[in-house]
Amino acid sequence: MSVAVIGALAVFVLVSAVWVVTLHNLFRAALSLGLVLLGVAALFIALEAEFLAFVQILVYVGAILTLVIFAIMLTARLQTDPSVSAGRQRLPAAVASLALFGLLAAGTSGLVIDRAPPPPAPRLDALGQRLVKEFVLPFEVVSLILVGAVVGAIAVAAPRSKRPAP
Repeated sequence: MSVAVIGALAVFVLVSAVWVVTLHNLFRAALSLGLVLLGVAALFIALEAEFLAFVQILVYVGAILTLVIFAIMLTARLQTDPSVSAGRQRLPAAVASLALFGLLAAGTSGLVIDRAPPPPAPRLDALGQRLVKEFVLPFEVVSLILVGAVVGAIAVAAPRSKRPAP
């Protein structure tokens, strides 16, 4: 893919990420997060990493984003409180972000890109068989953790009754 396409996708992801952190409506922020995740999947496709794009869409857009939207809808608190000033930490956050960016840029500026041909890609059928046979337990553990997170979110979001304890 051309550098222009990758640059346009990167700008799309960055703009969507800014929407995620600046929108006051949590549902719209979650939808913007979906745009970010889809943009990252498009970047994977542009970089010829189709399997990663598939996993990105399946796991993050299909599962995690659904879980986030489900939790937002359960809490029914779509609008943040406008009386809470979220802008008082903007300057320290900007300074910390720029410092981290400078640290990462300085740390990666000396890296050399190896132009050697990549190793042959693994066959997808073999990879699928390994995921289903050898790595079933980690997938099951992750699914139990996600179910526990949903149950915990429901327990935290549930309204408390005002009845006295017996």
